[in-house]
Amino acid sequence: MTTRESGQNQGTCDRYLLDFGRLLKEQALEAKREAEVAGEPEKAFRVGRLMAYHEVISLMQQQAKVFGLPLRTIGLEDIDPETDLL
Repeated sequence: MTTRESGQNQGTCDRYLLDFGRLLKEQALEAKREAEVAGEPEKAFRVGRLMAYHEVISLMQQQAKVFGLPLRTIGLEDIDPETDLL
C-alpha cells in the first residue's frame, strides 16, 4: 500500500465514522420519540430499542475518548446518552 492509498483509506475511515455517528444519533433520537408516544402493546419493544441505542452510543463515545478522538470527529459531540436517551 502506498502512502497515498493509506491517506485515502484514512480519509474514507474518517468520513465513515463521522457519517455513522450522525446517522446513529439521528436514529437514536427518533427511537426516543417513538418510545415516548408508543401505546401499551409496543411500549416495551420501543423502550428496549432505545436502550440498545443508548448502549451503542455510550460505547462509541467511551472508545473515542480511549483512542483520543474528539467526539466531533465521530458526530457524537452533542448527545449525552444519560440525559438525551433515558
